[in-house]
Amino acid sequence: MSKAPRVKADGGATIAVYSVKGGVGKTTIAANLAWCSAELSAHPTLLWDLDAAGGSGFLYGLDAKSAKPAEDVFSKERAARSLIRKTGYEGLDVLPADESIRALDAQLMQIGKRKRLAKLTSGLTDRYERIVLDCPPVMNELSAQVIRAADLIIVPLPPSPLSSRAFDIVVSEVTGTGKRHPPILPVFSMLDMRRTLHRTAREEHPDWPAIPYASAVEQCAAQQRPVGALAPQSSAARGFIGLWQAIERKLGAA
Repeated sequence: MSKAPRVKADGGATIAVYSVKGGVGKTTIAANLAWCSAELSAHPTLLWDLDAAGGSGFLYGLDAKSAKPAEDVFSKERAARSLIRKTGYEGLDVLPADESIRALDAQLMQIGKRKRLAKLTSGLTDRYERIVLDCPPVMNELSAQVIRAADLIIVPLPPSPLSSRAFDIVVSEVTGTGKRHPPILPVFSMLDMRRTLHRTAREEHPDWPAIPYASAVEQCAAQQRPVGALAPQSSAARGFIGLWQAIERKLGAA
């Protein structure tokens, strides 16, 4: 019999946006959830980009400073605070990624500290009430460390058979840790109700949060602004608000 998920009822929380499949809207969701956390719930929030592509920092107009490799936080125990950058939004900071973390999995294996990420996030909770992790689409030591660090895992799912399979893999990975695991919250991403497959998926899971396929989401990247600031009345903005409210309920903070 599997053990029950763990849920942090109060205090700080780490939220991981994770999928083993790329191209599912993970970075866009992570960046917009961080804005919702800071803007809607007034939580001091850190968006931590763990994907070498650096998408989260880009969405806020930030690039990692090459003189301070992000990988050093893990291998050389450089203070994570030294890499954190402020955004133009009150209470929202970003720890950008850079090319150095492409080898992060190998570095984590080499240093042999299975809870390095959990220790790092724990050390930031005096400053941030919410930490949002934008995770790469991998299944290795880094994803295992994400699971150990997270209080909640968000899994983006464009309605498709491949995404459903990816979700099953994530569930198996998370619940197979042998310990009390973080709860998993699936969310439909890029939902287009004009498509039969998408409508069918929505009918099967009407209670899952959903982010619609919308031009506002595309403009988020083009203009490097979160949807809530760019198009607050849009269906996409309402989708992110609904997802954030579901997250707060999961964490017991609503």
